[in-house]
Amino acid sequence: MGTLWFWLVALMIAAYVLLDGFDLGAGAVHLFVAKTDEERKQVIASIGSVWSGNEVWLLATGGTLYFAFPALYASGFSGFYLPLMIVLWLLILRGISIEFRDHIQSAVWDPFWDFLFCASSLLLCVFFGAALGNVVRGVPLDASGYFFEPLWTNFQLGERIGILDWYTILVGLLALAALVVHGALWVALKTTGPVRDRSVRIARLNWWLVVALTIAVTIASLRVQPAIARHFRSAPWGYVFPLIAMAGLVGVRWAMARAEEWKSFLAAGCYLTGMLLSVVFGIFPMVLPARNSEYSLTVENTQAAGYGLKIGLIWWTLGVILVTGYFTYVYRSSAGKVTLPQKWQ
Repeated sequence: MGTLWFWLVALMIAAYVLLDGFDLGAGAVHLFVAKTDEERKQVIASIGSVWSGNEVWLLATGGTLYFAFPALYASGFSGFYLPLMIVLWLLILRGISIEFRDHIQSAVWDPFWDFLFCASSLLLCVFFGAALGNVVRGVPLDASGYFFEPLWTNFQLGERIGILDWYTILVGLLALAALVVHGALWVALKTTGPVRDRSVRIARLNWWLVVALTIAVTIASLRVQPAIARHFRSAPWGYVFPLIAMAGLVGVRWAMARAEEWKSFLAAGCYLTGMLLSVVFGIFPMVLPARNSEYSLTVENTQAAGYGLKIGLIWWTLGVILVTGYFTYVYRSSAGKVTLPQKWQ
């Protein structure tokens, strides 16, 4: 039952990255694809009906962790307290910038909200990537199951590690590049004219950066966390996940060359899903590796009681069905290219 919940949480994280990932990417490219006030309103309108709903998956994932793996929730949320507060403030500032730009029309404030929207989105991409890098690298857990990391130390992988080091920054840069491509393809899918053309151009240029960083991060990850290679060797069927990522990466380029907007966006989603599931498969059964492997948190030593997990699965299934129905309705209602509301024109 614990293994099932492990993979359910992994799928929820993947859903969050796919859905909120494209509007984070749209925010990161906001100032680069939109040059005029009307063009910037197009970018915001492309995510306007879905961005807040997409963040539900982040909250749902946190709630599921609390229910299914309470020891992991307690250890991870206390150890990552500082970066979690930074992420929380970035999410708040991002939401404020989107909403206030709509409600307060001002030649003075509009550029400020635009900058805040872009900067907070960009930093969130990097911090989420660095968080994933911390999980792969391992944290300084002690015998009690708790740890503390400063934001940074000397950026090396030694005895005193921080949230940010050369490896986690590298993973953060890959996350930023990948979500920029994902977001730019979404903006291209939803807009027309110069905004669409610039979005496609940015996606094409960043695709090469994603390829280079994917190779670099893969090599570094196998060196930093040897357990990944051991698990893939012991269960070769897991190579299907890296193959999905590779197919998605090639598919993005193939679809962009043929101006297939939907196919290129879906291919970017396949790449992100394949990369995330490759990491999840590689570290399993660990849920939070420790620098000292004796103290690593695993599915077995962090899961809740079996009876609770069985009952929870029923309610989780009902909740996911409701959420899936809601998202289907919202996305179908906002399908097609965006048109600006009359008050924005």
